[in-house]
Amino acid sequence: MKKALSYFISCIFVVAVHGSMLLTVFNNGKYDSVNDVITLAAAVILLDAVYFAIMPLFRQRTYAVDFMLLLILNMSMIFQSCFGGVHFDMKHFITMIAALVSCRIGFMLCRNHRWIQTKKKFFWAGIGILLVVIFLFTGDRSMWIDLGFMSIQPSEFIKPLLVLACATSIGEQQNRQKVGEFNIVYDNVIIFGITAVVILFQWWCRDLGSIPTFAAIYASCFFMRICYPKAKFSKKTLITAGAIVGVFAIVGIILAPAYVKDRLFADIWSNPTEDGYQQTKALISIAEGGWFGKGPGNGFLHEVFAYESDIVFATISEEWGLLFAIMTVLVLMLIVAMPLVNPPRSYYHGTMCAGVCAAFTMQMALNIFGSCNMIPFTGVTLPFISAGGSSMVTSGLMIGMIVAAQSPVFTNPKKSKKKGKQKRRTV
Repeated sequence: MKKALSYFISCIFVVAVHGSMLLTVFNNGKYDSVNDVITLAAAVILLDAVYFAIMPLFRQRTYAVDFMLLLILNMSMIFQSCFGGVHFDMKHFITMIAALVSCRIGFMLCRNHRWIQTKKKFFWAGIGILLVVIFLFTGDRSMWIDLGFMSIQPSEFIKPLLVLACATSIGEQQNRQKVGEFNIVYDNVIIFGITAVVILFQWWCRDLGSIPTFAAIYASCFFMRICYPKAKFSKKTLITAGAIVGVFAIVGIILAPAYVKDRLFADIWSNPTEDGYQQTKALISIAEGGWFGKGPGNGFLHEVFAYESDIVFATISEEWGLLFAIMTVLVLMLIVAMPLVNPPRSYYHGTMCAGVCAAFTMQMALNIFGSCNMIPFTGVTLPFISAGGSSMVTSGLMIGMIVAAQSPVFTNPKKSKKKGKQKRRTV
């Protein structure tokens, strides 16, 4: 009875938030016809109702992450449909549904730690295949595959695969092999090699903004391996690993392209029409929006390139206000913090959550601080808020991993009939 009441109250809360935002759009928004607002409202409320009905079909210990995911997704739908004027953004609506489906897939895939740990080689192979696809089909050292009606960024799909590769290898920490003066876990060497190749490939493709995210995933899972019971990492191993990472970082900065070095030390106000164009416009828009914004659709930042993705935090701040933009980020932070409230049920699930939370936290920091000129502009998307199908799908998949960690499946290995017959004969 308590669970049913809690579920009902959560539904009311989500609908109330979306309803208040839609009421703001109706009262203060910029639209040519009220039908645009009605269409947007119908889509948001319908998606809420359908997902509320679907969620109980999945047996879970808690639905907190699902409610927050639906909350942030439909907030994103309202944001994206109001930039530059109220309209119904069908493309973003489809990518949202894809994210929800992807979340369910991630949930079903990652629940059983015994089963998925036997599939780790498939994750290694999947990363390799994606790197080959990027090399063969993107062209001109790019990260995008243009299909005409849509574009795909294969590197986004490497993120959940890298998280799963790290998590599924966690059980090998006690299988150490003596190599010279070091105790080596072969899986750790493989994971390090995969991460190094991915980072080098990102550098080669000139997508340097994603490198910190991959590094954060590996670093979080590396610390989880250090803390693994009886892993016993020696200080020599840790110092060696730190030295290798330091060398890679220094070499990367030295060999970085000229435009990257200029971005690291650029004064955006001295060159506001070229290198500093996006950031100066973003800062001006945040300042003009103030605490409560100009109103949905009444901003001007939508005329700047990547307003709906790379600098979306500034676009929201301009139209909805800095206060609302900060509240939106807090919802994302609550999703990331949920593994602390409902702890994962196994070390594998804990490692998986650590990788997902590291990726989300790094992406949020890069997008927000880059928009506000606190760090060099990276062009990284804000999870679930920025427009982009590849980012939406992979983010949904990784949220499904967090849901799976809170509602895992534990199954005992079945004893084979042959072993049972042999025991009877010996008796």
